[in-house]
Amino acid sequence: MGFSLGALKIKEKIKNSYDLIIIGGGPAGLTSAIYARRSGLDTLVIEQMITGGNIVSTEMVDNWPGDFNGVTGEELGNRMTKHAKRFGTDFLDEDIKSIELKGTIKVVNSGNREYTAKAIIIATGTHPKSINVPGEKIYKGHGISYCATCDAPFFKGKDIVVIGAGNSAIEESIYLLNFAKSITFVQDLPFITADKILADEIKGKQNVKFYFEHLVKEFKGNNDKLTSIIAEDRKTGELKEINSEGCFVYIGLIPNTKLFANQIKLNKYGYIDAGEDTATSEKGVFVAGDVREKLLRQIVTAVSDGAVAAFQAKKYIDSIAGGNK
Repeated sequence: MGFSLGALKIKEKIKNSYDLIIIGGGPAGLTSAIYARRSGLDTLVIEQMITGGNIVSTEMVDNWPGDFNGVTGEELGNRMTKHAKRFGTDFLDEDIKSIELKGTIKVVNSGNREYTAKAIIIATGTHPKSINVPGEKIYKGHGISYCATCDAPFFKGKDIVVIGAGNSAIEESIYLLNFAKSITFVQDLPFITADKILADEIKGKQNVKFYFEHLVKEFKGNNDKLTSIIAEDRKTGELKEINSEGCFVYIGLIPNTKLFANQIKLNKYGYIDAGEDTATSEKGVFVAGDVREKLLRQIVTAVSDGAVAAFQAKKYIDSIAGGNK
């Protein structure tokens, strides 16, 4: 069993009590940490996975202001993490088992320890939506992937399928074409829904094909390996079998809010119900980033939320401190 003395020493430095605990270490959470520490709040970021969030698996970010030549998602995530650490943010890579958001003191339980805070910022983001058709669970990791940056090299020289034609699907497919022989898109709508600049770029590629108004009905394979996708024409009902050794799924996102479902108000899609002030239905609990109900989910809107949430958390903590005097 692997053992890291360095990791143990870092965890020993983590205190039991903080002014602010931020749940999630993506752009929203990291920005919250930067602003919170600059305002003097003792701050802990809890992130079970790699800090940087979903952007770490993005090959290229070309709409981050100032990086006019583009920046890899990994590099941008690393910069944000280093920035937060420079101001003295504590980081913890444990899974949260339970949380109590009600009351003046918030309690976060990792199973190993309890951590308390005067305020909480939820920045847990989203995860890819599954299609939920026969074969998906069987071939997940055996031909079906949800991350091109992670898995593209495994499909070098192969014909693959991409499900969806939104921004994520097209952005990741442009990267996939550095490896794949060809890409066949299966899209339930009659058109590409990605931004025009992306749509124009992918349509200019020679080795792409589109099945519009088609629904994936089944994944097929043998010996635990994907071999084809069954798609249904929505207009005629005709079934097509598309041979493919790889499939990347980009059909939307699901908010990571299960932990908070019975404690704060969510909208009908599971996103946290909060306005531009980032305040949730529970006092002292704020939300930032893609997990919030909002019009646009982008890195730049996530970091904006992060700054506002930290400002609001500081304001709230000062108010309860004043009330105790």
